[in-house]
Amino acid sequence: MKLSIILLLLLNPVITRAQISLNEKDVDFDIRIVADKLSDPWSVVIAPDKNIWVTEAKGYRVLRINPSNGVRQQLLDLNSAKDFPRYDKIPDHIDHGKPWPQGGLMGMALHPGLTTGNPYVFLAYAYHFEGAQQDNDGGEPNSGGYFYKIRIVRYLYDEASAELVRPVIICDSIPGSSDHNGGRLMIAAQGKKEYLFYSAGDMGAGQFANGGRTNHAQSSTSYEGKILRFNLEPDLDPGMYDKWLPNDNPFNTNRQIALWSVGHRNPQGLTSAVINGQEMIYSTEHGPYSDDEINLIERGCNYGHPLIIGFADGNYDGLAASVSTNKALPGIWHTTYPLIDSEITNAKAIGPNYRDPVVSLDPAPHATMKELFRSIISNKKDQEWNSYAPSSIAVYTSSAIPGWENSVLIPTLKGGALLRIKLDTSGKKAAGNIYTYVKGNVRYRDIAISPDGLKIYLAVDSSSVSSGPSKENPQQISYRGCILELSYKGLYKEPAKL
Repeated sequence: MKLSIILLLLLNPVITRAQISLNEKDVDFDIRIVADKLSDPWSVVIAPDKNIWVTEAKGYRVLRINPSNGVRQQLLDLNSAKDFPRYDKIPDHIDHGKPWPQGGLMGMALHPGLTTGNPYVFLAYAYHFEGAQQDNDGGEPNSGGYFYKIRIVRYLYDEASAELVRPVIICDSIPGSSDHNGGRLMIAAQGKKEYLFYSAGDMGAGQFANGGRTNHAQSSTSYEGKILRFNLEPDLDPGMYDKWLPNDNPFNTNRQIALWSVGHRNPQGLTSAVINGQEMIYSTEHGPYSDDEINLIERGCNYGHPLIIGFADGNYDGLAASVSTNKALPGIWHTTYPLIDSEITNAKAIGPNYRDPVVSLDPAPHATMKELFRSIISNKKDQEWNSYAPSSIAVYTSSAIPGWENSVLIPTLKGGALLRIKLDTSGKKAAGNIYTYVKGNVRYRDIAISPDGLKIYLAVDSSSVSSGPSKENPQQISYRGCILELSYKGLYKEPAKL
């Protein structure tokens, strides 16, 4: 099935502090829908047999889809593994009952040896609703937050029966929320050994319905706002879950803990690649109102949230990482986020382990941020701000598409587009401006690249509704709940001038 989608080649004027050159020629794609009528596809992975594996965030199923004809098989149904119902439409605030978490069934990672002796599949999903807390500090109803638990489970793939069986729980104590769960799983090499990584968000603690929830992104004992690292195989430690925790994780002190890096907001993208012989891990993170980030994840490092937003450049000085509206008390700030006196001072206080992002997208000036905060706390309607809300990330390392090698590809939730940014030879800096493709009134959730580098697969949400304020109208969405295939067509040609 073909789609009439305009392929746009756009330039965003700011991606780092300095302007960098734009290559005027780029590429074009043929586009088709591989599979539709999916229940919010969250993760899309290309298996060794070249089938597409998909998790459905709200459907709580794992599907295997033949990319050539769209035929699908159900590998696993996890609906019985959760204790909260599915709502077709959730009110803005639920004072009773059990709301839906952000995501649901989220991350999936296939063992590299899936067909060669290690037929393991790792899944992450919210399984338990702990309840909602009132905030007694003047906030919205239940703005103390919605609390869930998330677990990571290893399954055995039974190829003969086409089922995922014999689940083993690796971790069942990851906090969850109605907002900012992160939720990506990835397997990446560290030296000669491979590990499982999981991106955990900050639970939205400090904003919207979680405005009264304490933010723990800077805590070295909490899994909130962190990148976590686990073993692929249990070690000899006696504990039920300790055996899945690497003994050399950087924050291990009196006890073992999965923390690999700290200071993250909502890292919904997580990927790895070898660039110039170096093993790199990248994440994409949502900024609060500006400064979406692409980060190079390094052992034991601190990425600043909620003390620094984007670069440590001062544009959030005198503000906070977010602020919640308070209808009862207009003009009064309501958030558990700390006040940011100085981003530069905060970076110095964190010390040598602080890391600026590789790229900060749309870093708004300080004056713009001050005016936006005034608007929010005054309860003005229809606040909007420029951001991409990057939902995932992949590194294109093939030479199949000219000029694309060592580019990061980023699907976005806001403004529905696939972004491409070229990296330099070190993989630590952007070396080109932002190219934009397949722009539409949709929310792109995940991305996968075919082994030959000639096809790109995008997962599209089933709705266009975000967790916070948005003008997007779900009735105007052009297509949803599907997997798109982008096939390399050739160099982009400028339309003929009349």
